[in-house]
Amino acid sequence: MLAVVVTLLIMSPAEAECRDTAAIRARAFDLAYNLDREEAVRLLRGAIAEHPDDPALHRALAAVLWLQMLYQRGAVTVDHYLGSFSRARVEMKEPPPDLDAAFRMHAGRALELAEAQVHADPGNVQARYNLGAAVGLQASHIATVQGRLLAGFRAARRAYDEHERLTQLQPPRHDAGLIVGTYRYLVSTLAAPMRMMAYVAGFGGGRERGIEMLEQTAAHGGEARTDAMFALVLVYNRERQYDDALRILGDLRRLYPRNRLVVLETGSTALRAGRAAQAEALFTEGIGLLAGEKRTPFPGEEALWRYKRGAARVSLNQPDAAKADLKVATASGAPAWVSGRAHLELARLALRGGDSAQARELATRADSLCRAGDDAPCVDDSRTILRNARGR
Repeated sequence: MLAVVVTLLIMSPAEAECRDTAAIRARAFDLAYNLDREEAVRLLRGAIAEHPDDPALHRALAAVLWLQMLYQRGAVTVDHYLGSFSRARVEMKEPPPDLDAAFRMHAGRALELAEAQVHADPGNVQARYNLGAAVGLQASHIATVQGRLLAGFRAARRAYDEHERLTQLQPPRHDAGLIVGTYRYLVSTLAAPMRMMAYVAGFGGGRERGIEMLEQTAAHGGEARTDAMFALVLVYNRERQYDDALRILGDLRRLYPRNRLVVLETGSTALRAGRAAQAEALFTEGIGLLAGEKRTPFPGEEALWRYKRGAARVSLNQPDAAKADLKVATASGAPAWVSGRAHLELARLALRGGDSAQARELATRADSLCRAGDDAPCVDDSRTILRNARGR
């Protein structure tokens, strides 16, 4: 007993906390959502070395690696997920082989260990949660990293089933509402034929019920809380419930003050809500944060910030300031969809200034770039401007 007391006295609070693997996971996710993912990876790898048969640790590491792959691809904003979920496949750049291999190894190990837990004790609620969460993570990788959207949907069926049982317990496991609520919402957004196929496959639907489950998880979901909050930011933007999205983003800013991308999403949501002045101030703040950032930005990040602020300045009728930002956003090396949208804003300015020929030229370039960037809403807007420019 004395040895235990002495050990606790000489350990730092952080070291004492890390004796508990749940605390390790919580610390790792705090680091990851503050964009300190390399540190989160080191922490989790050290924990796995001490606890190699803990499925939750393997799943946590796989989740952080998955986030890192999305970050390095630049697919980390709401803009990437506002379109249709109905396409079977989207062509995507291959992920870094080392990250992808590490993800597959740890996600596979998490699933293997969870299946063994369920086999040993079928009534173990935590084991069922671990199993569903491991399968759900693999399904997310299939959809967002491999670009196989419908294949990811099919892979998620097992995760959905496992976690739906947990939401029906008394009291319910609110953390299981992340997967169930997400897929209920996604099913509700599908075109009618695909929605019927999802029902036949065993998925439940219901837009309102899906949102309600995500809200419950965000309020009470423990480890799944942050994921539910980010999911709600996307859902509320899709539903044009911008005040709700801004409320969640305010909470996320307080929880993760080192995550400049939450500032980006807050500004983007304000801009969608028609609050251009608020958006412009947030983008200016974020550009300052990026300038002082010592951590590696994601590819094309500065161009994205400048496009966003340029769009806000177009809305505020500040053409010179807008053009200065949009010039950066159209420079060589900017992602195609960002450059396309920046060209679109420049076309708006040209049309507003009465230069139909330049507006047509810029809108044509925007159309080409946005098609290359798989940005359907931008393509539609480009063609609208082209029609308007031709009508003058």
